[in-house]
Amino acid sequence: MGKGDKRTAKGKRKVGSYGNSRQKATQKAGPKTDAATKTAVVKKKVVEKKPAPKKK
Repeated sequence: MGKGDKRTAKGKRKVGSYGNSRQKATQKAGPKTDAATKTAVVKKKVVEKKPAPKKK
């Protein structure tokens, strides 16, 4: 049993899969994120530059 055995944690790490012998980490209860708590993205106004007046 080693890297080629899909039933062991070492084999699952090699293949990159999850299962009973290698379970995904569960998220701990923490601060909830929703649309109301996220910071608002401020859009900047695009100001068009006026061309310099033509010289006489």
